[in-house]
Parts: sequence; structure tokens; C-alpha cells
Amino acid sequence: MNAAPAMRTAMRGWLPVAALLLAGCGEPPAPAVTETVAAGPVLLDARGDGELRSAKPTPLQVPGRGWSSRRVEWMLPEGSRVKKGELVARFSSDESRQDLAQALVDLQRNALARATKDEELASARGRVGVDMAQVATQLAIARRYAGADLSTLARNDVLDAIEDVHYLEAREDTLQWQRDQADERGGAEQALLDAQRATFALEAKARREDLDALELRAPNDGVLMLSANWSGVKPATGASLFAGSEFGSLPDASKMEIELSLPQLDAQGVRVGQQVRMHPLGRPGDVIASKLTWVASAAKSRSRRDPVKYLSMRAPVPADAAARLGLVPGQQMRAQVVQLEAKDAITVPNIALRSRGGAWEVQVREGGGFAWRKVELGVRGVSRSQVLSGLAEGDEVLLADAAQPDEGTGDEGSKGGRGAADAGSDEADESGDAADGDTGSEDDATPEATP
Repeated sequence: MNAAPAMRTAMRGWLPVAALLLAGCGEPPAPAVTETVAAGPVLLDARGDGELRSAKPTPLQVPGRGWSSRRVEWMLPEGSRVKKGELVARFSSDESRQDLAQALVDLQRNALARATKDEELASARGRVGVDMAQVATQLAIARRYAGADLSTLARNDVLDAIEDVHYLEAREDTLQWQRDQADERGGAEQALLDAQRATFALEAKARREDLDALELRAPNDGVLMLSANWSGVKPATGASLFAGSEFGSLPDASKMEIELSLPQLDAQGVRVGQQVRMHPLGRPGDVIASKLTWVASAAKSRSRRDPVKYLSMRAPVPADAAARLGLVPGQQMRAQVVQLEAKDAITVPNIALRSRGGAWEVQVREGGGFAWRKVELGVRGVSRSQVLSGLAEGDEVLLADAAQPDEGTGDEGSKGGRGAADAGSDEADESGDAADGDTGSEDDATPEATP
């Protein structure tokens, strides 16, 4: 009867011992992941694809004026090489022909109206002239009788003659006023018809010029590049366009550049003056050397659907290289932006870095543990960064330590992995502002670095 309590007491004593034995059989803590600092050859770069474009494109507009309608009858295909004065496109304009025919009809109508008005004015002047001649004759006779001697004529006849003089003088003044009014009114109507004729003549001239401007010729040598409208459609045979609208451009093949766009995180450290090595896609042996001449001041999103921001940059393509390789605008190129190329330099992985108080820090082994040490950075790459001071060869830098809990101070991340990730993101946000104004070329960046 007492065996059961004794058994339970023995089992309670062995439980702690069993727990310790089981704990000893578990996996040991993961060791700290470190990297030993060593100087050596370093290459920090960003790689991606870009597009050739002309640094001085000449815009091409649909010939004509007044936004008159045009229809493309014939045109060269996009990418065609043209010489100065060569025909690029031919248009037709039924609307201009109709407008010209209407303007010519209006001119003829105006000429008939002017001739009719001239005849009416001449007829009115003639009638008034006849009346004035009759009044002048009657007035002369009336004046002779009004001044006659009363001894030779009856008194009534003399008085009638005097009244006739007053009447005829008033009538003569009236006829003179009518003639003046006819001249003024006729002159105004003639001036109106002349103004209308000038308007119709200008319209006819403009329509003739529109019909004469149905050919688009190249203003200089280059490669034809068509421009898309607001809906993304490029000009084609049979398409309707408006005079003065953009037809395309004629890039100057002697002055070309490559334009690249790198993701903001990959473009940190890109600066004006850095070397660029590029080659046409599929032709890695045709390498062209250049330098960045423009880098955008800030990264921008390509579309609303893509939240990733890209930093644009440009680099010129030497004219002799473009001519030798037969490069044309719009051609795809693969480029490598060299941020740092040194024979003897020290770098550390970005995951080992922490930004704190405006300074960079890494954890370096000291005795049996690790201590934070400030370092001065040079060129920042996508995965690694150049260290100018603060580390020496042989130092052991902590990358990750699964056995240690996070020593974070709640500041900017205490451990190398998390702190470096935050720091990398912060620097990427500042990559556009760090550029001196506008400089550059765009391209997808793929880091390539050696420790």
C-alpha cells in the first residue's frame, strides 16, 4: 500500500535531471556570421539596359497652317536614314481644295458686287448731275428776270422770278447734298467690298500655300523617328493629321547619348563623371567608353501602377563610335556604370552597417564579444560599401549573430543586418539630392563587388 507514494516521490526527483539531459541533447546556438577585413581589388558598379537618343533632335511638324486637315498619302518607315532635303512624307488635303474653291467663288462674287456698286454709284451721280444742270439753267434765267426793270415787265412776273430764284437756289443746295451723300455712301460700300475682297484673297492665298505645302522634307541628315499622339498611335499611311501637329523628329546621328533609368535603391552612389561602359544588345564585343554627364535630381515613378522610383541619367556616345558601329536612335544598349574600381581598397557588406547620429558604425570583434566602431565610408554600392577609415586588415566584422538578442536602442536599428537595411533605404532616398544638380543616364543596376 505504501509503494505508490514512494514511486511518485522518486519520479518527482528525476524530472529536473531528465529536463537537463534533454536540454543537453538539443542543437547548439548558431555561431556569429562574420567577415574578416582584407584589402584587395574592388569593383562597384550598376548595370542595366538603356536606349539611344539624339542629344539634338530636330522636330518635324505636319506642313501647313491653321490646323487644316491633312491625310498621309505616303511616308518613309520609321528608322529610315534620310539626307537633307529628302522627301519624308506626302499629304493630301481635300478640305484645303474645297476652301480654295470657295475662296475663289467668293472673289468672283465680290468682283460682281463691286462692279454693280460702281454702276449704281455712277448712275446716281449722273441723275444728280442732270438735275443740277437743269436747276442751274433755270436759276440763271430766274436771276435775269428778277433783276429786270419794272418798266419792261409786269410786277407779278418780276415777283415770280424772285421767288423762283429762292426756290432754285434751295434745290441746288439739296442736289449738291444728295451728290455728296451718294459719294460718301458709295465710297463706304466700295471700301467694304474692297475689304471683303482682301479677306477672300488672303484666304485663297493661304489655301494655295496649304496645297503647295503637302510635302515634308528633311531639314538635315538623320534617322526618322515618329511621334505618338496622346493615345499612343504613331502616324501611318491614310491617317488624318492637322497642320502644325508633331509628326516626328529627325535625330542628329552625330550627337547621340544613352539614357538609363535605375531603381532608386540600386542607383545610390551614382554621380556625374562616373565611367560608363556600354555595348549594343547582342554585341558584347563592341564596347564604348563614356562618362555620366547628367543625373536627375530626384527619382520618379514610371507609372501609377508601379510604386518603384527610378533615377534617370545620361551619357554621351562618341560620334566616331556611333558611325563605326552603325548605331541609330532608339537602339537598345546595355550599360555598366562604374562607381568604384580600385586595385587595393577595403569594403564591407551593407548589412553590417548601421547609421547612428549621422555617422556609420559596424560591430568589430574585441576579445570574446563585439563592439560598435565608427567608420568613414566612400562609395556606396548596392551590396557593399567602400571604407576609407575606421577598419584595418584583419578586423573581424559582424554580419549576423543568431545567438545574441537584438541590442537595439530603439534608434535606427542596433544590429548590422537591420541597421544596414534601414541605412541603405535612407541613402537611396537621398541619392537624388546628393547629385550635383542634374547629371546622367538610366539603366537597371546589378551590383558586382569583391570584398
